[in-house]
Amino acid sequence: MTIERKLAKPKKCRVAACGALFVPSRMGQAVCSPACAMIDAPRHEPKARKALAQIERKDIKVRKEALKSRAEHMKDAEKAVRDCRRTYELSIGSGCMSCGESQESILAAQGWKTGGAFDAGHFLGKGARPELRLEPTNIWLQCKACNSGSYMHARKGYTVSQGFRAGLIARIGLEAVEALEADHTPRKETVEQLKAITAEYRAKTRELKRGNAA
Repeated sequence: MTIERKLAKPKKCRVAACGALFVPSRMGQAVCSPACAMIDAPRHEPKARKALAQIERKDIKVRKEALKSRAEHMKDAEKAVRDCRRTYELSIGSGCMSCGESQESILAAQGWKTGGAFDAGHFLGKGARPELRLEPTNIWLQCKACNSGSYMHARKGYTVSQGFRAGLIARIGLEAVEALEADHTPRKETVEQLKAITAEYRAKTRELKRGNAA
């Protein structure tokens, strides 16, 4: 059986000064001749420039990623975990773990601060306890003042760190806090592991934000 091929329908040349009818010889052909194609080309220039710029930015990003040190990948992973923990704690209405102030009162007092009023702070500092730097149960919501060590909003009779511990005991229980404090298991993540952690927690943060926006 012979299948008849449909003939292309004539169309009008896109160049306004021409407007001639022609039969396209290929899909997507919009002009009738090479001469009209040269006239039409400038209309595509903005799109072409934008596409080239996107390709260039992607190429630069790939090359920068390839040159990153382990320390830089660690920073990426830590930021991803902290962003996720802050987003989650804010989404469930938690207040500052150190001073106990609510989100509403913190926003009223510190909402003007650069980067927002809330941070994700480590219960056990990453300087003294680097093995817990990426441990989610060691990272909780803090107001900017408490995370910077300011006593402005500290719990009465407590230092900022003591207030953090008291708040954490109230949240997860003394046994869990003591288990965290006793955790000295060395962590020496490879670059590939750090990349995986970064990707995982960025994805979780995106999911949380989508859920909050719904």
